[in-house]
Amino acid sequence: MRRERTGGTHDEPGVPGAGAGMTRRQLARHGAWFGAAVALTVAGGEVISQVSDGRATGQAAAADQATLRFVQVSDSHIGFHGTANPDVTGSFARAIAQVNALPDRPDFVMHTGDLTHLSTPAQFDQVSQMMRGLRAGAVHTVPGEHDSVDDGGRAYRAAFGAGSRGDGWYSFDVKGVHVLALVNTLSLEKLGHLGADQLAFIRQDVAGLSSDTPILVFSHIPLFAMYPTWGWGTDDAVQALSYLRRFSSVTCLNGHVHQLFSRTEGNVVFRSATTTAYPLPKPGDGPAPTPQTLPAGQLGAALGIREVSYLPRDPRPAITDLELA
Repeated sequence: MRRERTGGTHDEPGVPGAGAGMTRRQLARHGAWFGAAVALTVAGGEVISQVSDGRATGQAAAADQATLRFVQVSDSHIGFHGTANPDVTGSFARAIAQVNALPDRPDFVMHTGDLTHLSTPAQFDQVSQMMRGLRAGAVHTVPGEHDSVDDGGRAYRAAFGAGSRGDGWYSFDVKGVHVLALVNTLSLEKLGHLGADQLAFIRQDVAGLSSDTPILVFSHIPLFAMYPTWGWGTDDAVQALSYLRRFSSVTCLNGHVHQLFSRTEGNVVFRSATTTAYPLPKPGDGPAPTPQTLPAGQLGAALGIREVSYLPRDPRPAITDLELA
């Protein structure tokens, strides 16, 4: 079952103060009109025809090559043992299989943290081995707080930090989109925290970019105040986002909260992802965000992966959240 969230600004039902949603769907990314002679592809808002035998026109083929496609997975919590999900390894394996079965090979997969549950060497080794099975152009990660238990993230960086800076942050460019991968799970007091060094990195990193460059930001803890009482926010996010306000399109994707949630603030769209491990309660539903054990047969609907596309000449991503198959 697919949970469609297209256009990048479609809000979760019942979220107060969220921005208005977009309803424009991405036509024909992997669909055809049966019984007709033509299939359709959308590229940058333009409808491009394809002949019925599946041979794309040169324009459509070029647009397809220019389209950025990636997948977000989050909160696999390898090493967790509990009734909320007795087999998190099996769930994560299903998520990997689901990514590999997508009709279009993603340019990259991003895991937005809590790869492990207790940061042990065995858990890092297991999740690393599993992620090697992903069929994608590249695999990226940011750490969660469960990936830095008692060691300040050293084991995480040894396993996944190659090429990163500071405590594990980095950036890269892909198909016209500038990507920031941030770390806000160290130096935790009540909320997530980026710190002065990382803030300086963000400011310097985007300084030379054109304001029409689409900006994509990954973090584990939300960069907006989703529910500060439970630590679901980042205390210096406002400063970080001030460096991004001049850009026409900024999309911030996070994990941590184990549920879909969206908010729009000006040019910035925030989207929280679900988990491959176990659900957490809705904000304020109970005294603390503890793993929730669902009735038999309902766990799969609470877990999932996220598929995202940036079409040529369109800075707004199309986002589709998929339940775990």
